Parts: sequence; structure tokens; C-alpha cells
Amino acid sequence: MSERLQAGDTAPAFTLPDADGNQVSLADHLGRKVIVYFYPAALTPGCTTQACDFTDNLEVFSGAGYDVIGVSPDKPEKLGKFRETEDLKVTLVSDVDKAVLEAYGAYGEKKLYGKTVVGVIRSTVVVDEQGKVEHALYNVKATGHVAKLLRDLKIATA
Repeated sequence: MSERLQAGDTAPAFTLPDADGNQVSLADHLGRKVIVYFYPAALTPGCTTQACDFTDNLEVFSGAGYDVIGVSPDKPEKLGKFRETEDLKVTLVSDVDKAVLEAYGAYGEKKLYGKTVVGVIRSTVVVDEQGKVEHALYNVKATGHVAKLLRDLKIATA
């Protein structure tokens, strides 16, 4: 079971392929804040709701100085299909071997329908301009999470 991150920790560096096979690195975003969110599977109802919420609010986050990166264990091809099917604008990256999910504490035991299973823990980590963890949120809900994040980060919406 991986350790959960805390505010003040250095965010684990990563470079992962996006839906088009291009490499996306956390280091590419130094100087901007980054919302890294972890979700179990593309093209599932909860993950679609969450990805669409992030897409719908991408300009608001961007205007407040935040980039958004979604991470799942899906292959890049599936992420491409997810992006096309749902017209997503957020950057989606593939962590097939789950190394980044584990480094961020977003993979491990969780409750699913009352059973303990091992899998992706829906999580969001906010990284500051210097690469430090500002907020680490675990077991977040797919629905309403983006609205709560906007409130918690004190980002004004139109």
C-alpha cells in the first residue's frame, strides 16, 4: 500500500504518454499550479462525469493559473477514444504500470460496494508552482468534486 502524500511534500516527478503518445511531464508545468487527478477507468459513468466537469471548468482553472492532468491505468488508445467520445479538453495520461498512481498514494486497498478491493483510489493532488503538494485529497467523489475543488481553492467562477 502506497503512502499518501501530505501538503508540503515534493510531488513525485512523472513522465507519461498522453492519448496521442506524446510524453507529458510534471516538470513541464513548473511555474504553474497543476491539478493532478487520478481516476479508475475511462469511459465509465463516474469517470466520465468527473472528466466532463474538469473540461467544463478548464478555462476557469487555467485563468486562475492551474493546469489539469488526469491519470488512469488505461492505455493511450483508450484515452484517445475517451477524449473523442466525450469531447474532453483536459490532458489525459496513461499509467499502465501504475507506478505514478502508487507514488501519489492513489492505488491500493479501497472499499467497493462493501468489499475491500485493490485498485485506483479516486484522488486529486494540487501541486504548486515549485512542485510541492498544496492539497492531497483521497477517496473523492466523482460527482461534485470539481465544484468543491473550485470552492476549496477559492477560484471564482463566472
